[in-house]
Amino acid sequence: MSSAPMPAYGATLGEIMATLDAAGYGAQMATRPDGVILCLTCRQESAATEFDLQVMRRTEGASDPADMLAVVGLVCPRCQAKGTMVLGYGPEADPDDAEVVVRLGVPGA
Repeated sequence: MSSAPMPAYGATLGEIMATLDAAGYGAQMATRPDGVILCLTCRQESAATEFDLQVMRRTEGASDPADMLAVVGLVCPRCQAKGTMVLGYGPEADPDDAEVVVRLGVPGA
């Protein structure tokens, strides 16, 4: 993973996303079933294992610590777009998010 600038721990989801956008992670990515990610720039789907995970920040909701999220900065293997994705993890995670988290190798999630 790279050392892209990140706000201090305890930053809001909006602050984390704004920092990543300012660091060049302006594209968006979306989960699909079976550990697949859709790049919304080139509209191509690729296995999560093909993406370059460069930045990761875990966060928990201020009002609900069980609201476990991982914000990731990725590079698309097809078009090289740098983008972000917010993934749920833990017992309440969406199954598609949980599979992508595993396949990306998100530490601690």
